[in-house]
Amino acid sequence: MPASAAPVSSVSTRTGGFVSSFRPGVITNWSLAVPLPEQANQLLPVAVFLHGLGGSSEVLLRDLAADRALQRHMDDGGPSFAVAAVDGGDSWWHARSDGSDTQSMLVQEFLPFLGEQGLDLGKVGIFGTSMGGFGALLLASRGQLPGLRTVAAMSPAVWSSYKEAMQDAFDGPDDFAANDVFALRSRLAAIPKRIDCGSEDDLAATVRRYRSGLPGRVEGGFQPGGHDALYWRSILPDVLDFLGRSLG
Repeated sequence: MPASAAPVSSVSTRTGGFVSSFRPGVITNWSLAVPLPEQANQLLPVAVFLHGLGGSSEVLLRDLAADRALQRHMDDGGPSFAVAAVDGGDSWWHARSDGSDTQSMLVQEFLPFLGEQGLDLGKVGIFGTSMGGFGALLLASRGQLPGLRTVAAMSPAVWSSYKEAMQDAFDGPDDFAANDVFALRSRLAAIPKRIDCGSEDDLAATVRRYRSGLPGRVEGGFQPGGHDALYWRSILPDVLDFLGRSLG
């Protein structure tokens, strides 16, 4: 996986790409923002970001400016951790009938790669926006990551029935049932979780229903804003603080 590097204060950013066995015919790109470790041989926790529909791994650094937000988080005394993102196409972060399986790509290929970069796979967080928020909640609910410590979703695209769901998000009713995050909520009882949504977002009502049925404490809430990068940038500092506390 070739990479290019560019320092940003004490946070360095890297990008690269690889050929995934689970995404045939395309290059899967990734982005990474890593603080310089405070001590030699220190393994940093990592929070993996899942992008939304029509997005890519570039969203993390380009649209959300997560490297700069991470720098401010640490300048304010927050614990150090890395943030990473990987391309998922418009797959909705689960196995699809076209042969792609971005969830397996993330678990079996991208996370081991992050471990090779010196990151601590025993302290992993996952977060995302819209489609990626759904993917983060789905992955956390399935318990496929032994090192998963926390999950955060910004404006997650979640629905309680197949009829409500966005076209092409699932291959049919059976696919929806197999990836129904409403039905899987009980599995998030023990994990720290944060869910946010803009009060002017069309998804606000269904996100509220999803939150209301979650066991245990749920951080975050509803703030003024819509379903866009402006809103996500506005809440990202609080989301990073939550992830840092949970991973620390």
